[in-house]
Amino acid sequence: MKANIGLIGLAVMGQNLVLNMDDHGFKVAVFNRTTSTVDEFLAGPAKDTQVIGAHSLEEFVDLLQVPRIVMLMVKAGEVVDQYIEKLLPLLAAGDVIVDGGNSLFTDTNRRTRYLQEHQINYIGTGVSGGEEGARHGPLIMPGGNKAAWPLVKDIFQSISAEVDGQPCCEWVGDNGAGHYVKMVHNGIEYGDMQLICEAYQLLSAGLGLSAEELHDIFTEWNQGVLSSYLIEITAAIFAYKDTDGEPLVNKILDTAGQKGTGKWTGINALDLGIPLTLIGESVFARCLSAQKDERVRAAGILPKASKWAFTGEQQAMIDAVHDALYAAKIISYAQGFRLMREASKEYGLDLHYGEIALMWRGGCIIRSQFLNNIKQAYDTSPDLENLLLDGFFVEAIKTADAGWRKAVILGIEAGIPTPAFASALAYYDGYRTERLPANLLQAQRDYFGAHTYERTDKPRGEFFHTDWTGQGGKVASTTYTV
Repeated sequence: MKANIGLIGLAVMGQNLVLNMDDHGFKVAVFNRTTSTVDEFLAGPAKDTQVIGAHSLEEFVDLLQVPRIVMLMVKAGEVVDQYIEKLLPLLAAGDVIVDGGNSLFTDTNRRTRYLQEHQINYIGTGVSGGEEGARHGPLIMPGGNKAAWPLVKDIFQSISAEVDGQPCCEWVGDNGAGHYVKMVHNGIEYGDMQLICEAYQLLSAGLGLSAEELHDIFTEWNQGVLSSYLIEITAAIFAYKDTDGEPLVNKILDTAGQKGTGKWTGINALDLGIPLTLIGESVFARCLSAQKDERVRAAGILPKASKWAFTGEQQAMIDAVHDALYAAKIISYAQGFRLMREASKEYGLDLHYGEIALMWRGGCIIRSQFLNNIKQAYDTSPDLENLLLDGFFVEAIKTADAGWRKAVILGIEAGIPTPAFASALAYYDGYRTERLPANLLQAQRDYFGAHTYERTDKPRGEFFHTDWTGQGGKVASTTYTV
């Protein structure tokens, strides 16, 4: 009996997905560029399973039932293109290639069109949940050539996470839609993690709380509106002791890594003219953390202006930080879904935001109770412009507003950076401000560059130029918007 699906790339995610498929009764063929890894996998984790291995691509493809399904779990970028070119001569019309890595959505657009010309169906699918999710039920976000969806649907929905009897896997849309949604998911993940880190620093450096106290606080928070996977594991991290009995978190170097999806999200937001301020600040916070040696030198040259100590009521400030975390989280998701709305229109992705929120409830890193409210918001109003306009979130922000501001003020007074908390608050205040100072900005642009402006007493779309100095004449620059 030939294999139902083949997988190339036996790093930790690939291996765990294979074992997950085997658990659900699917026969899987595997290949890895380093063929010894195939033998080690079959003799180790895949021992006593029906997984079969190959030492060449030709042998690998021959192990697959027709139409063949080949899933790539390899490094995004050039490696994916290399495998596509190697596989093309070995596959036939109607076969399927699936890219399960973190590929840039524009690459998936290109590959879908290219392979369609060769009568090969292509799927670019985001997979989230880390190694644990891959093994026991990830979030899977497929997009590409929809003709391929019926061929992989049973496999993907069987191995995905499940919430309320519904698989956390559904067709997202054509071309790069799956990888686009995964990119935004990862951007929101950057934001969630940065917000939690800012709450941690306010509570530890600002209020002087210990890791043990933080464990208790985050455990309690995980029982309420902040209930989520990231809050849950954060509580567990604070409780974890090193071999000497001290909290391990205190010994971890404060330099963060990143793989690029958060940066891609920010770049795409700039391309589409959507303010994605919180996620942008989260990416920059990781960049600043990486400048460790420079920060150490700066700390000696630019010390805190004065010694500061918190003198307020501790529990009230803990509650304020909780509210800041919740409110800023709302902003992060509001910005992320607003970006997807614009992308759906710009790229013709036809995204369904309630279904995306539904999928994100399980298997992935940002899974949380909070996503049920987002699903309900889009069920109530599928064309909702911004989550901040939904009744539930209007009330949630109103309730959290005062504490949010107190937490940001605590950071300012204590000299503790809160880029995500503060940028989220600035976005919220800007979004609800009827008249921003951009009128002055437009006057400045027209003054030095004759870029023109619109007037409040004239219809939208009419542009005017003023000869501010009396020497510029009537010639104006062209107008355009991002």
